[in-house]
Amino acid sequence: MKQTVVLNLPPDKIRAMQQTYRSALKPKTPAYAVFSASVDGVTITAYQSGKVVFQGLNAESIAKTWGTAEKKPAAAAKQSPLPKNFASWNVIGSDEVGNGSYFGPVVVCACYVTKEQMPLLKELGVKDSKELSDSSIRSIASDLVHVVPYQELIVTPEKYNQIQPEYNVNRMKVALHNQAIHLLLNKIAPVKPDAILIDQFTPEANYRNYLKKEKHPVTDNLYFATKGEQYHLSVAAASIICRTRFLEALDTAGNELGFSVPSGAGKQSDLTAARILKRGGTALLGRYAKLHFANTEKAKKLLPGNSY
Repeated sequence: MKQTVVLNLPPDKIRAMQQTYRSALKPKTPAYAVFSASVDGVTITAYQSGKVVFQGLNAESIAKTWGTAEKKPAAAAKQSPLPKNFASWNVIGSDEVGNGSYFGPVVVCACYVTKEQMPLLKELGVKDSKELSDSSIRSIASDLVHVVPYQELIVTPEKYNQIQPEYNVNRMKVALHNQAIHLLLNKIAPVKPDAILIDQFTPEANYRNYLKKEKHPVTDNLYFATKGEQYHLSVAAASIICRTRFLEALDTAGNELGFSVPSGAGKQSDLTAARILKRGGTALLGRYAKLHFANTEKAKKLLPGNSY
């Protein structure tokens, strides 16, 4: 039976936990989270508030190594913040991948899923991408793109580095989500969804404030939920397409460079960045990496003479 265990831990213990699980860190974290990791089938998410949530079959045993746990039923953790029966509505869902990874693009995708399509999507294996292997995600996506209307946007590292000084992370994501949704609404017109569900990465008020800066702001029927893929298949489908495009971009980068390019922002990313710097300097690194990440300076320090 799936378990959900919650600990309240001090900052120093959360930092120690992050270091312990550094090889299992996920590239994407929920809003207000310090980190998220997958360890032995258990998802561990530490929040800025000090709350750490363990979810999975072995959640209780892993949590015990860090402190006394307050166990909660799994169903309570998934209490929906959305209207009743929302999961059966015709919805556009949007999600993004790559924002927390040093290498690779930021990919945003919006998908429109109707009630009638849901049995087919479930048959294809569409569900929370965190429960799927990368190979399964790629396989599902190859069928999914022929089944549902969708709109993807890909911001390459080069483009990201150009706009990042002007766009902070939340403004950039708002712009991308809004544009993907706007373009998808045009694709499916005159059909209108019952709702639009955004995998929440910032408070709704903040999202709507940034919307005011957009040329074609989509403001009606917006709903927000963290871990939105658990509440509607449209977000799960969007997440699967996003993840596939992100992985494909890493594959392409690896083929161009002649060695594998990791996701995430850990030590392996520092080492890979140093290797790229040695070959072609910051100009070459900027084709594959988000240069404002701390990894860039860490990589420079790994090189003799630190000349870059």
